[in-house]
Amino acid sequence: MRRLVVIVALALLTGLSGTAAAATPRTSLDAVQRDVMCVSCGVPLNTAESPQADRERAFIADLVGRGLTKQQILDRLVDEYGPNVLAMPKGDGFGKAAYLVPIAAVLAAIALLAVVLPRWRRRRAAGPGAVADPLTEGAELSDDDARRLDADLARYEV
Repeated sequence: MRRLVVIVALALLTGLSGTAAAATPRTSLDAVQRDVMCVSCGVPLNTAESPQADRERAFIADLVGRGLTKQQILDRLVDEYGPNVLAMPKGDGFGKAAYLVPIAAVLAAIALLAVVLPRWRRRRAAGPGAVADPLTEGAELSDDDARRLDADLARYEV
């Protein structure tokens, strides 16, 4: 009877440890490569083709084989290669600027269009005569100039 209790207890413990292992999020080499840069090339690891990239992939594959989670692997990579190995910028200093500058540029472009576009549409709707031509503005022909122009045009008419 004791043996039966021990066997059932061991089975339960093995089953529970298997459940705990299944609940631990596992990752893959491909999942980590998307978030990591090759430290020598400066390109994402999943597209890099260099000896350093191969060493990083081997390091990641070893960590994946040990059953580490994605975050644990990323932490180990930062310890091994420094913060430049991460593809995502940090949330402070220059890392914030990497997020905020493009957003600010898009907002500035939208604001510029909001100001310029209505003015452009009003000018266009007013017709071609609404915009003054600086070459002909205020220039009127005298009677002599008008006669010479008519004579010149008459010579070229067929």
